Amino acid sequence: MTELDRVSLAVDELEAIRLKDFESMEQERAAATMNVSQPTFHRILQSAHSKVADALVNGKAIRIEGGEYVVKEGKQTGKRERTGGR
Repeated sequence: MTELDRVSLAVDELEAIRLKDFESMEQERAAATMNVSQPTFHRILQSAHSKVADALVNGKAIRIEGGEYVVKEGKQTGKRERTGGR
């Protein structure tokens, strides 16, 4: 892994992918969850998709780093809920 080229994915980009693609959340709701506007959410998601595609197509490692976020504990499930914004 240390010899692979890397793509850096910001934490808010990972969160956008998690909400939209993994949780199948509508963009409006996902944007509200992240406390950003829908157009901003769309830009974050587009950037994330582009970086992930680059990593998959070109065999690069994905490094998660940076971005603005707050980690909250879920009350009912005990799952961690991530919210963030740019």
